[in-house]
Amino acid sequence: MEAGLHSVLCKYENQITGFSDYLEEFPETDEPVWILGLQYYVKAEKSELLLDTSSRLWFTYRKKFSPIGGTGPSSDTGWGCMLRCGQMMLAQALICRHLGRDWRWEKQKEQAEEYQRILQCFLDRKDCCYSIHQMAQMGIGEGKKIGEWFGPNTVAQVLKKLALFDEWNSLAVYVSMDNTVVIEDIKKMCKYPPYAGGAAHGSAFNKNRTASAYCTGWKPLLLIVPLRLGINHINPIYIAAFKECFKMPQSLGALGGKPNNAYYFIGFSGEELIYLDPHTTQAFVDSEETGFIHDLSYHCQRAPHRMKIMNLDPSVALGFFCKEEADFDNWCSLVQQEILKQQRRMFELVPKHPPHWPPFIPPTKPEVSTTGAELIESTDKLFEVEEEFEILSV
Repeated sequence: MEAGLHSVLCKYENQITGFSDYLEEFPETDEPVWILGLQYYVKAEKSELLLDTSSRLWFTYRKKFSPIGGTGPSSDTGWGCMLRCGQMMLAQALICRHLGRDWRWEKQKEQAEEYQRILQCFLDRKDCCYSIHQMAQMGIGEGKKIGEWFGPNTVAQVLKKLALFDEWNSLAVYVSMDNTVVIEDIKKMCKYPPYAGGAAHGSAFNKNRTASAYCTGWKPLLLIVPLRLGINHINPIYIAAFKECFKMPQSLGALGGKPNNAYYFIGFSGEELIYLDPHTTQAFVDSEETGFIHDLSYHCQRAPHRMKIMNLDPSVALGFFCKEEADFDNWCSLVQQEILKQQRRMFELVPKHPPHWPPFIPPTKPEVSTTGAELIESTDKLFEVEEEFEILSV
């Protein structure tokens, strides 16, 4: 069995080929292909399409990393697929935040410093802010034992908590409740007065903001919308709206898949969804000695997988990234035009906080002695923080 696993790993790890070797795996079609807000036509733009998909950060099962929690598993094979999909969605947000949606990865070319720093956030080490270690341990507060499979909403809640410790990226993470996105709450979370160095309030409020945030007065937004699009199967009435979300320039795709089998959906063509699959076990990448991350295994250099939309499990989570307030305003307009016009709405977008909900208080970082990626190993203090009202059952 070990020999068979080794051959599979070699197949994936050595799959460093030119585009011509795998373009035929994406079928010829006259249908447009949408990938995270960008449109392609396969017959004319096949190379551009595959360059785009291979540029997305691809997180898979890993093995031989340090035991989670000191005594836990040293591999996430069989249970970590949704955590890896959550990492991929968040990584795409960080790429858009620092490098832009049009950024492309090309092997054996020197990459921007920001790219290496983004990748550093997701290494399989306990001191990396979005590592499998941090996500698994944070899941304890969501009722998940280490080694237990997560659902889309659970991973969204974990990312929201971990982002409180990530001062470099300085994201505001909003997870919708009851299929409802509240504009007032998001603007309350993301907007703040421009930095005023001498003002006591301004100084305290802005001490952990990035320089770009000082200028704009808007904290970049990661918006996650957990949904249930049916009972046992996806309801066809939602399909048109679901596909529209991949066309939006703010799109980060969707988390979902099949029961206990998670995928990161990045687009669609016709009636098929396009996704990155985390179900490949690769060796742990150690960058401690050199300080440089060898990144070939973090990019899927083959045509992405496809599945029929109707085979999708109804439990999903949509992701969107709004770097500026104008991006969020544009997203609201698109939702009103394309989602709210549907006979049966996939989710609601409301201007004001519902009066029957508990008051909305933007989450803040707990008072612990930590900076950057040096997170607390014990999350007990974090779980004592008021969880507001944004908890859904998956």
